[in-house]
Amino acid sequence: MSVDLRGEHFASLADFTREELEQLIDLSLRLKQERYIGNIDDALENLTMAMIFEKPSLRTRVSFEVAMNDLGGRAIYLAPTDIALGERETIEDTAIVLSSMCHIIMARVFEHSKIEELCEHSAVPVINGLSDLLHPMQGLADFMTIKEKLRTIAGKRLCFLGDGNNIAHSLMLGGAILGCSVTVCCAQGYEPAKEIVKKADELAKESGARMEVIYEPERAVADADVVYTDVWASMGQEKEAKERVKALSALQVTEELFAKAAPQAILLHCLPAHYGEELTYDVSRHPRSAIFSQAENRLHTAKAVLLSVM
Repeated sequence: MSVDLRGEHFASLADFTREELEQLIDLSLRLKQERYIGNIDDALENLTMAMIFEKPSLRTRVSFEVAMNDLGGRAIYLAPTDIALGERETIEDTAIVLSSMCHIIMARVFEHSKIEELCEHSAVPVINGLSDLLHPMQGLADFMTIKEKLRTIAGKRLCFLGDGNNIAHSLMLGGAILGCSVTVCCAQGYEPAKEIVKKADELAKESGARMEVIYEPERAVADADVVYTDVWASMGQEKEAKERVKALSALQVTEELFAKAAPQAILLHCLPAHYGEELTYDVSRHPRSAIFSQAENRLHTAKAVLLSVM
């Protein structure tokens, strides 16, 4: 490992340099190869991870739990009723107690401020498993998938269609650092947060990537190397679902729209998918759809982050 990340928190892709992110991606790819040939390392033997969940998740829970098991460690699942983060006791006290008993904390929360407070008071690394603002673990798996399928990340262009949400934010920040241009195509009123766009623009000056927010899906997808979509209503936005479907329906990814991308373009979706809304079932099974490789890669990036920060 050329860069030492031991003891570092993993709260945002923007906390890392290009070299550090590239190292994590390359390690993820190597760990994927080693798992397929049966090479299991007990590097985290006798180490424990606390997993705080305010939001349920298939991929986040399974990827981290399997990652710790494969590496010889153990994971403790803490459901919303076990913790009630910030309600039964302060986040500061929770961080102090958990970090006195466990070697790392992973948290999947609503408000990003909870991740920041855990990081501030924890004596061990904290991993952001998702917040309303950012989803850096998904972003890392996304860029791993791009390198795996397209061989390079720098110089590629990713088009994200949908709500300017936590996924869009992490793609913009990661792309800006890694040299991958990102176009977010959304509806009026559903743009990415201004502070994230500003930060991504600043980071992109060094890498040469281009960040843009536009509203025309055909123009956005034209010649893109990666076409990415996500659900239009995330957890906690269920009451807005009908309104969001109406506002974002023009952004649905179909086989016809995907055909306007570059000839070797790949399709990504972080799952779960709402077929018939943000994308059709047929395009999800397109020969160049990488959504299930992308999902599996959550496991390998989880391993890479755990091995690097512990």
